[in-house]
Amino acid sequence: MTGKVFLAGGFRGNMSSSMKECLQLQLLEMEMLFSMFPNQGEVKLEDVNVLTNIKRFLEGTREALPPKIEFVITLQIEEPKVKIDLQVTMPHSYPYAALQLFGRSSELDRQQQLLLNKGLTSYIGTFDPGELCVCAAIQWLQDNSASYFLNRKLVYEPSTQAKPVKNTFLRMWIYSHHIYQQDLRKKILDVGKRLDVTGFCMTGKPGIICVEGFKEHCEEFWHTIRYPNWKHISCKHAESVETEGNGEDLRLFHSFEELLLEAHGDYGLRNDYHMNLGQFLEFLKKHKSEHVFQILFGIESKSSDS
Repeated sequence: MTGKVFLAGGFRGNMSSSMKECLQLQLLEMEMLFSMFPNQGEVKLEDVNVLTNIKRFLEGTREALPPKIEFVITLQIEEPKVKIDLQVTMPHSYPYAALQLFGRSSELDRQQQLLLNKGLTSYIGTFDPGELCVCAAIQWLQDNSASYFLNRKLVYEPSTQAKPVKNTFLRMWIYSHHIYQQDLRKKILDVGKRLDVTGFCMTGKPGIICVEGFKEHCEEFWHTIRYPNWKHISCKHAESVETEGNGEDLRLFHSFEELLLEAHGDYGLRNDYHMNLGQFLEFLKKHKSEHVFQILFGIESKSSDS
């Protein structure tokens, strides 16, 4: 694609150029654009009837001056793989009046987009009156826009890396009077496995839940399982620590599972059976959480070795 389109003969002096001749040139450039971008939707006219109305005006079947041609062309930039929307407005006296152009991309911040359009406007400003320049503007964007995207990475990525994001790792110990119902047990397990949390749910009477992971995940877990009306449940204890890593080294559990212990005494499978707290204490010891026993039950744990 050549950089500029020169018009044979040209029009010397903006004031002497006729409106109809300018509109004929605009139609000519639009034909060129539609041949370059033949796929539907690549060139989006603000008014789908504008070209027809201009032709009618030129033919004399329309007296009123037609609207200005306004459209957007979506450009695919190969490196990096990004899209730029080029918004174009042709004043009635273009190409003798300045073309209005603006490029935007979701991959550019406001400052970089400003610099891109400043470079594009500066380039278009080198054209002489009477030169068609939309095709040249497209070529300039395809040839030069990559540097604006790359500059954004160079400027902003190091500063992001220099300040590691700190996360709060949280462990919540939740106490319930009992956890029996199958649908509730299923809900707790499903929520725990859906979120990036580890821990356990001890069913029976009492019911104990431990959930650990990043703060936002644990809080979502807590909100989800207690909503809307689980009354006999409370968070008895919470432990948190700031971390710059993924928190894996802080976890005491490897997954989120249901903990089934033997019933204490002769309660068997009755709905009022109490879980064997001695077994639960041993479980806590294995997971370096013995200190939580007294917090949960108000009973000091006694070592089985004593």
